[in-house]
Amino acid sequence: DLCFSGGSHTSRTGPVHNPWDRSKTAGGSSSGSAALVAAGAADLAMGGDQGGSIRIPSAFCGTVGHKPTHGLVPYTGAFPIENTLDHLGPITRTVRDAALMLGVLAGPDGLDPRQRATPPPVDYLAALGGGVSGLRAGVLAEGFAFPGLSQPGVDDTVRAAIDTLAAAGAVVSPVSIPWHRDAMHVWTVIATDGVVTQMIDGNGFGMNWPGRYDPELIAHYARGRREHADDLPETVKATMFAGRHAIDLHHGRYYAMARNLALELTAAYDAALAGLDVLVLPTLPIVASTIPPAGVAREESIARSTEMIVNTAPFDVTGHPATSVPAGLADGLPAGMMIVGRHFEDATCLRVAHAFEAAVGGFPTPPGH
Repeated sequence: DLCFSGGSHTSRTGPVHNPWDRSKTAGGSSSGSAALVAAGAADLAMGGDQGGSIRIPSAFCGTVGHKPTHGLVPYTGAFPIENTLDHLGPITRTVRDAALMLGVLAGPDGLDPRQRATPPPVDYLAALGGGVSGLRAGVLAEGFAFPGLSQPGVDDTVRAAIDTLAAAGAVVSPVSIPWHRDAMHVWTVIATDGVVTQMIDGNGFGMNWPGRYDPELIAHYARGRREHADDLPETVKATMFAGRHAIDLHHGRYYAMARNLALELTAAYDAALAGLDVLVLPTLPIVASTIPPAGVAREESIARSTEMIVNTAPFDVTGHPATSVPAGLADGLPAGMMIVGRHFEDATCLRVAHAFEAAVGGFPTPPGH
């Protein structure tokens, strides 16, 4: 699915099933990564995240998923989608494993130019021991109660998880960032216009990139896209159509405007985080939905692929670190809580996640696993 689905029904070889209920989506696009880890078939997995694809399957499958600060982990060797959105990070069963894996992944590789501002190495494992006493956590109002989308059971489960953090010593307070409700509009333009320019016209890499290229991958992908374009899922086709139409009609003007607005969006989160250590909110507004049947209408397939990304996609635009942990169960399925920190303060996100995991005595696992 070329990383363009928050559902697991668009995979070329058939749907990926959720270990909690095989009739439900495992999320996407890193569907298999989270499903295998949740089922105990893999200890650690990598995920890519351009709109939430580490955190979405983690929330649906009940795993820990960490989207690092943009540029902390090199993207070298992974297929590029949109340089300003591309992230790689760990999917694990425990926060400790996520910290251990991030410690291996993080740091400059000398090939990815997005890493020039990367700070000195951090011992993410050691950082887990700090606890949350006195830590300031802002409950993002705009992350809850999306009209016609948010499920009350998910919001209630996440609020109960936040109460657990407060009981562990965190100083919890409400915070409002109105920009959050407009962030999806910014992401949508970047993820359509930008993807058509880089992933489609540029065969993944595009031009004017000062980092390492993979000529063989470019040639292989270009050939496959030309010869098997009809095999692409509806989400990719819709993105290609929308992006191509916008670029042909507006010549990149709206992409430029979206990137400028991304600066304002980033500043809005930064302003809130100036007086807080982390933001907390539901990773997703819903629990895993039923996998659509084969042959479902295009509109339904696309809707089931994108309906859940309203809280995850904004932080791909801004590059803030974000950790999803299982907050508990809603209607018998995992609901995720997302912890968002300042740029390059990934250790703080993981410290809060670890304190919550310890407070609840560990995260639940799927029946039979």
